[in-house]
Amino acid sequence: MATKIRLKRMGQKKSPFYRLVVADTRSPRDGRFVEELGYYNPTVNPAIIEVNREKAEYWLSTGVQMSETVKGIFYRAGVLEKPTTK
Repeated sequence: MATKIRLKRMGQKKSPFYRLVVADTRSPRDGRFVEELGYYNPTVNPAIIEVNREKAEYWLSTGVQMSETVKGIFYRAGVLEKPTTK
């Protein structure tokens, strides 16, 4: 089963928040998922990011791919370190 860490949209119309989930790549965006890793609320200032580091590091160690948005959220949350440029 190919899995990916991606966002699941929740909330009302024009007031979204997102859950970070590990899901099968074939399942729909807001469909079934394997595990929830945290949440992201971009509507408040500053944006709220809550990530369970242990679960995220476990899934990353198994080789799970991330969406580009999740990669940026993980950088801001401190789960991933930014690559150094020379």
